[in-house]
Amino acid sequence: MNAALHAYCDAAKARSIQSSATVPRPALVLAATILASSLAFVDGSVVNVGLPAIGRSLGADAGALQWIINAYLLPLSALLLLGGAAGDRFGRRRLLIAGTALFALASIGCALAPGETVLLASRLLQGIGAALLMPNSLALLGQTFSGEAKGRAIGVWAATGAAAGAIGPVLGGGLIDIGSWRAIFLLNLPLAAGAILLTWRHVPRDADSSDTPLDWTGGLLVSAGLGVLTWALTVGSGQGGWTAGVTGAAVAALGLLAAFIWVEHWRGERAMMPLALFGSGRFVGLTLLTLFLYGALGTMFVLIPYLLIKVGQYGATAAGAALLPLPVVVTIASPIMGGLAGRIGSRLPLTIGPLGVAGGFLLALRIGAGASYWTDVLPAILLMAAGMGVTVAPLTTAVLNAVDPGHVGSASGFNSADARTGGLVATALLGSVLAAEGSALVSAFHTTMLVGAAACAFAGLIALVFIRVKPGGDQAVSRSNAS
Repeated sequence: MNAALHAYCDAAKARSIQSSATVPRPALVLAATILASSLAFVDGSVVNVGLPAIGRSLGADAGALQWIINAYLLPLSALLLLGGAAGDRFGRRRLLIAGTALFALASIGCALAPGETVLLASRLLQGIGAALLMPNSLALLGQTFSGEAKGRAIGVWAATGAAAGAIGPVLGGGLIDIGSWRAIFLLNLPLAAGAILLTWRHVPRDADSSDTPLDWTGGLLVSAGLGVLTWALTVGSGQGGWTAGVTGAAVAALGLLAAFIWVEHWRGERAMMPLALFGSGRFVGLTLLTLFLYGALGTMFVLIPYLLIKVGQYGATAAGAALLPLPVVVTIASPIMGGLAGRIGSRLPLTIGPLGVAGGFLLALRIGAGASYWTDVLPAILLMAAGMGVTVAPLTTAVLNAVDPGHVGSASGFNSADARTGGLVATALLGSVLAAEGSALVSAFHTTMLVGAAACAFAGLIALVFIRVKPGGDQAVSRSNAS
């Protein structure tokens, strides 16, 4: 259900794109973008509920379970910006259809996988497909609507995406309980078919594409760097520990990421991640806040359903429904907080919200064997939900206002990638938790919740330090910082 929260962050991308054409049936274009992006939102949440069943079926160890999540998150995090640039270069309609088709084919590969190797390869292809379809579905949404109609369309898109991410685990859990974990990947096929059909018939053909060369070097370097770092963290956090080879791989990964930054500096405004973004101290702070907050949430979205199934004897359906209050609260609170942040500024909500999430992590220390959902699990979820409800919309607004107008699209895209990278890195560190059983699993879960609380509290402190503006002054201050 972490994907349900991403819907509101991703929506900023559509706001940054100017309407460029009159479309005969814009409602059907909106439907196409909703169906396409729902693939990423559903798959980003439903697999967490299926981890115990997949592990039993394939005999997968803790490291393999981590990779089932991260094989998807890795290309999505690394290639999200490149996927948007590819749409500008080769055509957004064309890339949306290609990404959706790749995601559907990879979903079939997941459903039919005879072992973990084929499953991981198919998950990797799903991530590449999502990196193509997500930014281009948003770009098509942004170019189709303008003015108030754009605001309404983005609101419908974000709310539907949140709902898809929330309902996915419940529906997927039901399929697991009555059938097989393989069925959860087949959920993607009707969504993909509808998205391709509507895009093919109702989205105008791409105009002449840009001749700006893509940042292939940057894309390869960041993918390799994140991939090697994820492997090192996964192995190092497992039973094998930090051997010399694993430590060397982590150092090599940092070298690849440093080379990526150098390439981005050399490419200037042609880079997939223009370094001019980081000329704003405010944007740097928001980047760190997003990384720590969504990293902590990434562990929670994996571990609470996992613990409830493994220790609490929950069925997959019940475990999938356990987190349902969080996206519901965020969906209700985000429009209210978006308007409030426009009046009072983002500093106070972005300080209080993460602290509320930290409190929810501390309440999660009550979850263990025999825990009651209503008295032990739900209070923690509701407090986290309240904190995220306060945070999500002001964070999106703050990111858009933290840079000059020429970098709004890059900033919103980078923030989405940053949130997913937080989940990627955090999941890679869960090896010892996923390998534990019984009371040891409960103890490791509690330790992770303490770390998550600290990360969220640190995110709130970052907002307090980096966002220094008066009410209503966000935009003016951010422009001067970025100049």
